[in-house]
Amino acid sequence: MLSLREKDRPVVRKLLSAGCCARCVLRFCCVGSSSAYRRSYEDMHKELLAFVSEENSAQSHDAPGEGETDDPPNKRMRVDEDRVTPAEPDSNICPVCLGVLQDFCHPTFAKQVSDAVKKQQFEFDSLVLTVSLPAQLSVREHSCWLHVRKEVREKSMCLGKDDVIQVKDAFKWAVQGKIGQELGAAVLANSPCEVSVGFIHPETEEDCHFLANTCPDCFKPTKNKASIFTRMAVVKALEKISDEKFSRNYPCPPKKPNTRCSALDTSCLHTSVFIAGRYNKFSRELPQTPWVIDGERRMDGSVEELIAAPLLSSFRADGFNFSSSGREDVDVRTLGNGRPFALELLNPHRTKFSRTEIKQLQETINQSSDKIRVRHLQIVTREATSRMKEGEEEKTKTYSALIWTQKAIADTDLDFLRNIKDLKLAQKTPLRVLHRRPLAVRQRLVHSMSAVHLDTHHFTLKLCTQAGTYIKEFVHGDFGRTKPNLCDLMKTDADILELDVESVDIDWPPAIPD
Repeated sequence: MLSLREKDRPVVRKLLSAGCCARCVLRFCCVGSSSAYRRSYEDMHKELLAFVSEENSAQSHDAPGEGETDDPPNKRMRVDEDRVTPAEPDSNICPVCLGVLQDFCHPTFAKQVSDAVKKQQFEFDSLVLTVSLPAQLSVREHSCWLHVRKEVREKSMCLGKDDVIQVKDAFKWAVQGKIGQELGAAVLANSPCEVSVGFIHPETEEDCHFLANTCPDCFKPTKNKASIFTRMAVVKALEKISDEKFSRNYPCPPKKPNTRCSALDTSCLHTSVFIAGRYNKFSRELPQTPWVIDGERRMDGSVEELIAAPLLSSFRADGFNFSSSGREDVDVRTLGNGRPFALELLNPHRTKFSRTEIKQLQETINQSSDKIRVRHLQIVTREATSRMKEGEEEKTKTYSALIWTQKAIADTDLDFLRNIKDLKLAQKTPLRVLHRRPLAVRQRLVHSMSAVHLDTHHFTLKLCTQAGTYIKEFVHGDFGRTKPNLCDLMKTDADILELDVESVDIDWPPAIPD
């Protein structure tokens, strides 16, 4: 049974008269039972006709006067203009849902959607079904609601627009169970795997156009939208327009279309998977990210590409985003325990990996090149990656630098460096990065320093600094853009020949025992 009540009869009759499909009739009767929408269209249509016939049958027994003949119920429905029922469902296209709740709720369409998802070879245990409908459906629904509301008001009844079941909900109730069954997956309200079904109806695209004249402030061009008639804009306009103005510009009920909606290609999208770890870089000719200048690539390979390649392949992801706790220059090595990084894998088709499989991926990365090494590789949550950036400027980093001095130096000339603690620097954006970073003066701290004398013009400088300190500029001064600098402190010209990151002092991601 369709859970219809006596007071629904005038609504059912009015909607059938307007040519609405069986599921739209149920929607406007506020039937909120999902099982009703899963029934076959033919059964629903027959039951609705029987439901209206019951009233007509009762009226036909009461109404005839002396000498009158009682007509069959169906014949009376066809004769009475206000009670005309639609033709057979296969030959009628609903003027409200434009066919979405007719053929597209059939098991054959559910199988078509499922087959499209299977071809994309995603692995998942659950899914959420999302539906995209033409914006003009909102106009047609509003028109039909005004049409029905007039009927129910005459009978002292009430039908709020918010009480009408949405087309999206009715469609989902009708097909999502069949799709889930075909795919062997649970259909949930929230799931990392999203199956999207969309519809278009070119014939009625101009249905929304009158709203742009009556409510122009609701429709503003945007760069990312091909049309100003988005669903949200149309809904906003319908909330503002008066019933009288709407009725003057648009028929109530809406006109029947000549064609049904067309279904767009089914798409499947899985939420990102995040991989974290720490990397060492042993080469002075390897950039962290692809090095492109004026559209031309300068070096082959990068840290992020060497790490990402095996992960992209194994997770069957469409792409990736790489981030790390700071970055090193192409000629700087990262030693010690490595630099924390996170890799966002976009739309992965496979997401479940055991600890053993992740460890194997780590070995694959490490064996692919002698320029880098990865450790503590693991799957983390999106929220966990934010810890890598927390307190970005508060954490410390330790460096080792090979320094050249113009003036000859002795071992004792370096002793004073050990006594310098929390040296405050004012660093104007270095000339070498000014093309990609805004001009600013950044305050940084050199927490401590020590030196190992090598010869009369060379020594190794150990530094512990605040994250974000430009070490090269601290050494040579960058034409006075960093003050104070090592040249000032030693009262001689100095330059940095080699630089290594010895440690990035952040306890993330969690260490994984070998």
